[in-house]
Amino acid sequence: MGAVILPMALTGCKSGETSSEKVIEKPEIEVVDGMMTPEVLESFGQVNEATPSPDGKTIAFTLKYESIEENKGNAEIYIMNVDGSDLKRLTTSAGSEGNLQWIENGERIAFLCKDDDTKTTQIFSIDKNGGSRTRHSKVENGVESFKISPDGKKVIYGSPIKTFNRDSTVFEGLDKTTGRVVNDLGYKHWDEWVTMIPHPFLADFGKEVGEPMDIMDGEPFECPMRPFGGAESFAWTPDSKQLVYVSRKYAGKEYVFSTDSNLYLYDLESKQTECLTEGMPGYDTDPVFSPDGNTLAWLSMATPKYESDKKRLMVMDMKTRSKRDLTENWDWWPEGIAWAPDGKSIFFHGYQGGGMPMFRIDVASCEVKTLSEGVFDYASVKPISNDKVIALRHSMTSPNEIFEVTAGNAKALTDINGELLGKLKKVTVEKKLVPTTDGKEMTTWVILPPDFDPNKKYPAILYCQGGPQQAVSQFWSYRWNFMIMASHGYIVIAPNRRGVPGFGEEWNRQISGDYGGQNMRDYLSAVDYMTKENYVDKDHVGAIGASYGGFSVYWLAGHHEGRFAALVAHAGIFNIEAQYLETEEMWFADFDLGGPYWDKSNPIAQNTYANSPHKFVDKWTAPMLITVGELDYRILASQGMMAYNACRMRNIPTEMLVFPDENHWVLKPQNAILWQRVFFRFLDQYLRPDAKPRYENVKEPKAPVTMVD
Repeated sequence: MGAVILPMALTGCKSGETSSEKVIEKPEIEVVDGMMTPEVLESFGQVNEATPSPDGKTIAFTLKYESIEENKGNAEIYIMNVDGSDLKRLTTSAGSEGNLQWIENGERIAFLCKDDDTKTTQIFSIDKNGGSRTRHSKVENGVESFKISPDGKKVIYGSPIKTFNRDSTVFEGLDKTTGRVVNDLGYKHWDEWVTMIPHPFLADFGKEVGEPMDIMDGEPFECPMRPFGGAESFAWTPDSKQLVYVSRKYAGKEYVFSTDSNLYLYDLESKQTECLTEGMPGYDTDPVFSPDGNTLAWLSMATPKYESDKKRLMVMDMKTRSKRDLTENWDWWPEGIAWAPDGKSIFFHGYQGGGMPMFRIDVASCEVKTLSEGVFDYASVKPISNDKVIALRHSMTSPNEIFEVTAGNAKALTDINGELLGKLKKVTVEKKLVPTTDGKEMTTWVILPPDFDPNKKYPAILYCQGGPQQAVSQFWSYRWNFMIMASHGYIVIAPNRRGVPGFGEEWNRQISGDYGGQNMRDYLSAVDYMTKENYVDKDHVGAIGASYGGFSVYWLAGHHEGRFAALVAHAGIFNIEAQYLETEEMWFADFDLGGPYWDKSNPIAQNTYANSPHKFVDKWTAPMLITVGELDYRILASQGMMAYNACRMRNIPTEMLVFPDENHWVLKPQNAILWQRVFFRFLDQYLRPDAKPRYENVKEPKAPVTMVD
């Protein structure tokens, strides 16, 4: 079924009035010869937040489209019956809606949207028929996330406050200065200077949000946690008398070296706070109460500083405070936990074997059952009964759609992108088990071009995953999209090398302290395995990747022994010693790199720094494309610029694409399209020298970018 698209309107997030901002609608896109292009990739509808109503009869969700012309996207709210019928659009506004929550027994939907009056994000609601739009909040600094209590009388929300400034008098009379005085670590995070931090505010909820109370008043800590924390950081007890919030209560140097977040129970009547996870030194996140409120479930990591440790599904008896690890004997990673209505089991999805199946665990016996698996990933699991859930599902060849899942059966409820996908030539995804140098088998996804002919030869691309502990599952990406790569005539080789989840704790953890080690040998094993196939042109193989994948490309550049004819690195680590000091989340570098480079007595750390890519530039020979974002504080743009300069000094054919307005990712539509055009133009030049040039005479989008040739 296709989405119901209403005529374009001019309206913002305010009740009954209009604004001059244009509403972004489903774009018109022409598909030529079944080809996936950057413009086509940006045209897919992005389905998210599938949220069943309390009675399980209706599903609300958001559908987002990007506008290349406007250089931004817009998400609207839709609802449909639980069987997928009677699809309706509820909102038509210039500001994206999100953070959906059913209220008033399923008669209304609360959400966040940018308010035209205050120019900040506020809490709104709308009835299930799309009428009576109401703004509930008018918070000075806006609302970043919220969760309304089960009885509908209270709301907990995150809103930014000014950081605790220890040095204010020095700025007296200097209202135009741009200087910042820094006196501790933690001054930058992800893509921003830390001048504001989110705090949790509790207030009465009704037609208007009442006078708020900061339940962490005076504490210089974040809640929800930056940069990605949201409404999942809050959990109400079913009786609405207490709530749990997540916070990492550290600041400065302690903050940047710690992953010790905890769950805090706040009692509304006594206004007292209790730490529920004291003594658990790793991440504790995603709290969810059982339907009767007697048990709290959450996700937990055991190891300090190790942000990619095995996730454990923990439960706590709220009467005795006793804890159990339900997945102690299950060697995989749970994600997205949700209680069954009877409270006897928990649904979740998780990485396993190169995909993300859906699971169900019995709380009493800890028995895990697989509900649905295949060549796809599940996400955002929401039960509507004890044996039926609503979830999002995607793959390397299809973006998110909403599915109904029961044991052994999955039924698609939406087909938002079916029409567009039907116009594109199909690519083929195959699973290979590649022998590794230490006698193991490595799950590797191979994506073949449309109209694949095994009697022809094709150039190939080795995809190097970031993270580094991030699985090569059946993900759909709007940057590293395997379908568009294959559509451009490339065979994509995507190994689940050492250091990714889904293959057991030992496989995942091996990479820590072994950068440049077994995981790099795994990459070369995958390339050598595939280049034995007659249809792979072994003289025209490239390697690509971002973040740790960018590090991998830089490292392989000095160790590939002629395997690669072109390399592409985005936001990659070039100089590990610099990375140890430059990155903002220093716990990661301290744990994964093995420690500081000045600790000469630490053999793990010294081995890491000895394998820094910048030490092997003398062996670089392959042409390289380097792309960076100047708002990237995780891996600074200077890392890529150093690599670019090294290539130029050595007269290696090199190109660099710099985005002043992007962070670790490339998010703006015009920047995204430019990235894809430069990416394929570069690869075609060196891997498809006889092919007709693409993107040579294309007018570049008008976006704030800098390209150095």
